Amino acid sequence: MANTLIIVPTFNEIDGLERIVTRIREAVPAADLLVVDDSSPDGTGELADRLAEADPGMRVLHRAGKNGLGQAYLAGFELALGEGYEFIVEMDADGSHDPESVPAMLALAESGAELVIGSRWVDGGSVVNWPAIRKAISRTGNWYSGVMLRSRIRDITAGFRVFRASALRDLDLHAISSQGYCFQVEMAWRLERTGHRVVEYPITFVERETGQSKMHSGIVVEALLRVTAWGIEATLRPRKSMSMSRSGARSR
Repeated sequence: MANTLIIVPTFNEIDGLERIVTRIREAVPAADLLVVDDSSPDGTGELADRLAEADPGMRVLHRAGKNGLGQAYLAGFELALGEGYEFIVEMDADGSHDPESVPAMLALAESGAELVIGSRWVDGGSVVNWPAIRKAISRTGNWYSGVMLRSRIRDITAGFRVFRASALRDLDLHAISSQGYCFQVEMAWRLERTGHRVVEYPITFVERETGQSKMHSGIVVEALLRVTAWGIEATLRPRKSMSMSRSGARSR
């Protein structure tokens, strides 16, 4: 897994950062780790620097100001592609994504999947400690995205992912401007639409125990507007669809 880079974006995650770094190191010790910090005022970036000093496989990318999740990941992608990593992992810093799922997700990517999504909404997937309204927003967002984009991905808003670097190189990453849920939707949809193999792997998503959620109404509105626009674009200018595989106990 030395050809793997795990990207963890942070903003005010000082309470949980050391814990998630430890869990990642235990689950995938051979992978490299990149923390992308958006100048967190609570000292997250400084803590990340201290952790990196003791870990030769970890480094920190400091960005000036809070520029959003999508831009943080794109900065990480640029570094990963420039340094020749083969697999690139997206993970939240709040502990909601279990690092113990990473080896199985990487195995799927090594077997030919170009995007592996840690999915809450396929058989075997689940969510822990979410209120009913949060579940409803997620399910509705995924359903609407599927209808508008004609996507077969069940959890297209999910943020726990493994990309093949070759698939990212096929995209015009400079044209990606979405944030939050919408960034995840756009990345998965563009890969699916251009014929790349997408696999969903069931995970248990656990709501954060520390820190504050970055979810807000603006993210939902952005996703609604952009997904609607992309759906209209796809209808007017259809492109080849891809055969998509889902994985739990099997692929199809």
